[in-house]
Amino acid sequence: MNILVCISNVPDTTSKINFKDDNKSFDTNGVQFIINPNDEFGLTRAIWLQQKSGAKVTVVTVGDASCEPILRKCLAIGADQAIRIDAIPEDGYFVASQLASLCAKEKYDLIITGRESIDYNGAMVGGMLASILSIPYVANCIQLDIDGTSASLQREIDGGKESLSATLPLVLGAQKGLVEESDLIIPNMRGIMQARQKPLTVETPSDVEGQTTIQNFEKPQAKGPVKLVDAANVDTLIELLQNEAKVL
Repeated sequence: MNILVCISNVPDTTSKINFKDDNKSFDTNGVQFIINPNDEFGLTRAIWLQQKSGAKVTVVTVGDASCEPILRKCLAIGADQAIRIDAIPEDGYFVASQLASLCAKEKYDLIITGRESIDYNGAMVGGMLASILSIPYVANCIQLDIDGTSASLQREIDGGKESLSATLPLVLGAQKGLVEESDLIIPNMRGIMQARQKPLTVETPSDVEGQTTIQNFEKPQAKGPVKLVDAANVDTLIELLQNEAKVL
């Protein structure tokens, strides 16, 4: 089985976020980047399939050279090879199109993307990629079993879970539940050393333009001061809820 895991390079949620160029671009100074968590759940599941059935696992990202440390981490986790498509990701359509061009060069049985990235939360690359490739897509995937070319899946839906079956090739959007946080693989020294010997290929991007343009970024408004009301002072609490919070 040939598995492609799509990786996003995202800011750590503990990093302080700022913008520059009149709030039109993201300021990366001092920002720590990590593997997008939903992608890491998918990568871990792919490594399980590798260990169980000898699947080949390739990781890919669309980005510049600054993304290579996270690809090396993916190799240390257990991926067999890494590919970097040398382009700045403009939008979801651009990324999906670049990935589709890669998939046109080599046949992948299973393509795993994250449900969404934690920076833009667009949740569109997986669906767009599947549409371009004309293969099935299962979003919010929390369970996966493969027998030959048949896949049994479960995805999270509003109010419950949905069980599905599909035939490979297949694109799925991974999230927590496909594996748990406790299952994530921490690279050991052997894995880190082996990662240095594994291939990391840089591919020329295809001639595709993004479909959207960023106008500007804006931070959320700062939270206002908190008013503390004594538990016994119910009348004041009701007055504040009615006249200030306007929730009653």
